[in-house]
Amino acid sequence: MSLPTQLTDFEGVWSIWRRIEDTLGAQSGTFQGSANIAADGENYVYGERGTLTLETGATFTSERRYIWRAAGPGRISAFFDDGRAFHEIALDGPTDATHLCPPDTYRVAYDFAAWPIWRATWQVTGPRKDYRMTATYQRA
Repeated sequence: MSLPTQLTDFEGVWSIWRRIEDTLGAQSGTFQGSANIAADGENYVYGERGTLTLETGATFTSERRYIWRAAGPGRISAFFDDGRAFHEIALDGPTDATHLCPPDTYRVAYDFAAWPIWRATWQVTGPRKDYRMTATYQRA
């Protein structure tokens, strides 16, 4: 088993299962869907779509899109789809990053130990936010 070393290792379609544990707003739930990571010039587009199901039983279609760009050996820069910087994904060292969106703080830790299954765990805190999201990705 080898670990990912570059952006192209992520190219393709991924199945996603995400658990959201909200300790402040009582909006816990799960997300099931897929992500497609595809080259678009020098960038890669990360597009995900699926169904968010809250513990109340309410369901929603959920979509998000990011731009990924190689940022040197073993590093990927993630941007919001409007071009604003989001965070950096390190493949060759500490796998955690922080994104400040005052007054909220978004911390992520990536786990590639079981590659090609990988996880992203977000801890989000702020005056009106306190939740943890753990997403597991597996090749579709």
